[in-house]
Formats: sequence, C-alpha cells, structure tokens
Amino acid sequence: MARIERFQRDKMDRFQLHDEVEAKLFVQDYDGRKLMQISTYGRAGRQEVGKLSQTIQLDEGAARQLFDIMKVEFGFK
Repeated sequence: MARIERFQRDKMDRFQLHDEVEAKLFVQDYDGRKLMQISTYGRAGRQEVGKLSQTIQLDEGAARQLFDIMKVEFGFK
C-alpha cells in the first residue's frame, strides 16, 4: 500500500500497455481529512485471480495535483 502526497512528472524510455484489471474506489474520512483509495485486483492470468494486488491512497492535495495533470493531458474541464 502507498499513500501519494505528490506527483513528479518524468519520461519513460519504454512504455508497455498492461492487462485490464478490476479496480475499486473507496473514499473515507480519516483523522479529519478525506482520503481516496484505489485498489486493483489480480488479472485473469494471475495465479490467484481477483486477489488484492495494489492499493494507492490520495489525500486532497495529491488528488488536486493529479486532476490538474489530467486536465492538461486529457483536456478535462
């Protein structure tokens, strides 16, 4: 599990498209602040299909930063 506080833009030498997986989104108030959690689950070809794979959490600042990046990259309003 990881809680992201900020994003740093970088370049990749090689980009690979990954398999589609199930993801669940949770929003929770914790210690007086709102956190968003995104959990992904094992892909169909994995040994334990549907097992929790990765979890990331964003606080409001990180979510705002990601949203601002997505506005630029995807044209979100």
